[in-house]
Amino acid sequence: MGTSGFSWKLEDHPKLEKGKVIALIVLDGWGEANPDQYNCIHVAETPVMDSLKTGAPDRWRLVRAHGKAVGLPTEDDMGNSEVGHNALGAGRIYAQGAKLVDLALASGKIYDGEGFNYIKESFETGTLHLIGLLSDGGVHSRLDQLQLLMKGASERGAKRIRVHILTDGRDVLDGSSVGFVETLENDLSKLRETGVDAQIASGGGRMYVTMDRYENDWSVVKRGWDAQVLGEAPYKFKSALDAVKTLRQDPKANDQYLPPFVIVGEDGKAVGPIVDGDAVVTVNFRADRMTMLAKALEYENFDKFDRVRFPKIRYAGMLEYDGELKLPKRYLVSPPEIERTSGEYLTHNGVRTFACSETVKFGHVTFFWNGNRSGYFNAEMEEYVEIPSDSGITFNEQPKMKALEIAEKARDAILSRKFHQVRVNLPNSDMVGHTGDIKATVVACKAADEAVKMILDAIEQVGGIYVVTADHGNAEDMVKRNKKGGPLLDKDGNIQILTSHTLQPVPIAIGGPGLAPGVRFRKDVPEGGLANVAATVMNLHGFLAPSDYETTLIEVADN
Repeated sequence: MGTSGFSWKLEDHPKLEKGKVIALIVLDGWGEANPDQYNCIHVAETPVMDSLKTGAPDRWRLVRAHGKAVGLPTEDDMGNSEVGHNALGAGRIYAQGAKLVDLALASGKIYDGEGFNYIKESFETGTLHLIGLLSDGGVHSRLDQLQLLMKGASERGAKRIRVHILTDGRDVLDGSSVGFVETLENDLSKLRETGVDAQIASGGGRMYVTMDRYENDWSVVKRGWDAQVLGEAPYKFKSALDAVKTLRQDPKANDQYLPPFVIVGEDGKAVGPIVDGDAVVTVNFRADRMTMLAKALEYENFDKFDRVRFPKIRYAGMLEYDGELKLPKRYLVSPPEIERTSGEYLTHNGVRTFACSETVKFGHVTFFWNGNRSGYFNAEMEEYVEIPSDSGITFNEQPKMKALEIAEKARDAILSRKFHQVRVNLPNSDMVGHTGDIKATVVACKAADEAVKMILDAIEQVGGIYVVTADHGNAEDMVKRNKKGGPLLDKDGNIQILTSHTLQPVPIAIGGPGLAPGVRFRKDVPEGGLANVAATVMNLHGFLAPSDYETTLIEVADN
């Protein structure tokens, strides 16, 4: 049907009534894996989550949260919070991040777009600078995309290319930076043989240089700016391979936190500062850790640190990093057009919504949930509350984070009876899991479980319904595994900690006094994923989902 016949009105569910209060809880980084000592969710005291699993087998199941289920290219791609919340909110699967870029590179469409044609105007007289995470982790960036982009740009007139690398060690093994630099250097030398002046210009570890997020610590971005733009850093090397190998010799060094360095020529001068007339592309496809640099590169008015110089450049992101801020203004690959999200439908159908998390995940339960869209659909129907996250410390120092405060806000919203949907994200298992601190992650999981209890107790009081799920795995497996599934050891015999997300499925549980008798999970959607949750929640609100949504996970048995 054409848009002229489009209606926001949802059909009523034939068996489920409207008007129940629904608590929708997303545990961030809470997957399901075999129980062992490295499964922090198993080790932690989590009586509430345990009881959901064992208490009602028809109302607990696993759903897929990685790979194609969330729009990523392959089943080896671990899920992340952005694509996870997009799927949870949109109810359909959209090509995402890496996959969008892969499609644009494979078809050559990336080179026909407005973004590429904009930066191309600098190729004749300027330098093309490529800045991003040097990794094949597939969470923020991928090395093969950088390789294809360098080749494609050089074939289309880029005569001088400088790469500013950020080492990973978070989404991939610590120490893998050396191999990635060797691969990149090999490619650059091949480009030089074709007459392109191509080399690495600067570098540093992702958590110490450039890739801060949520305006947590601008000094991280400044360290990158000084190296990339000004050509200044505490360490100077003739080659990037030498830089990474030397800096890694410090006993405390790891890829995530390598200090900033610049590459200098025989004359001792930096080989690739960013100057007027140059083109810059930030090659990460994931937004959260590129947004701050994008602001520094693009905003005329900027007061977060002294840029010293603000070069007149042509800048484009690999993707648009913030749809609301329209940042950056130019990008090589357009974002998925996510429209008609469940949140927008529900506000049109009288469902009043409350959403809350702390800073690090507030955007997930609002912006990403709503299809990469900031703000309210209808300010009279919705209220969003952000609780400030701890800043200036790593999350393992305060592993309880703001779980209690989030739960209190949710409880109060439920008991106020003003809202039909109270949606929260509890970040603990993900943010503390990323630190690799197993003890702290166990504390984090317990804190999240206690927060769930407070919210479920409130649902009990108002005769409501709960839906408890997660966006991807993390805390359920904190070690790298060998082929047999045992812990992988390093050369000194120590276990290798896993700080990244995982490929594990995540739980979803439904219940509460308001749940109609006979509601249970269907047995005929075994491959169900996060995108099936939206239709499920719409049913529990008393509506049928739009016909193009991924199918619901529930049915109502006739008792």
